[in-house]
Amino acid sequence: MSMIMMIKGKVKFPITLDVGSWIFDDRRIDLDIYFSNDNNGEETEVEQPHVSKHWDRTVKEGAILPNSQPKRQSERMKMKIGTFGIKLEPFLKNAEPNEDAKTLVFETNSGEISVPLHDGYNIIAQYSLKGKRLEDGPVHILYPDGSNLEEPIKNVKAFRVD
Repeated sequence: MSMIMMIKGKVKFPITLDVGSWIFDDRRIDLDIYFSNDNNGEETEVEQPHVSKHWDRTVKEGAILPNSQPKRQSERMKMKIGTFGIKLEPFLKNAEPNEDAKTLVFETNSGEISVPLHDGYNIIAQYSLKGKRLEDGPVHILYPDGSNLEEPIKNVKAFRVD
């Protein structure tokens, strides 16, 4: 199975995507957290009181350098067991769809599925499940509200802007 995908069609710049490199991308989304019941697909923000307390302590006591080793180990562990995806927005923006483009088409082994282009920017491409690459991938397509979480669009080979 190829981990290389294309964004093609009515775009100024066709883009080649290496899905295997997304695990190192800082824009990755931990889907276990993103679609949890208390999050409901919304990105979380840091609570203001927590930030305020941290700032006050830093001013009074001085900065405490974090021990980076445990953090690095926990990141590695998270990658080994986590379920991750990434939004298509930055990739679609870089491809610069033409003004007459209206739809985003997911080319799959079993046919094509279309969504309005403006909705395509919020689509999430899942590329791992519990630390492993997807058997019926290279990506699964998830709607941002999680409505197709149990039945994602599978076996996606390419993205086409029409």
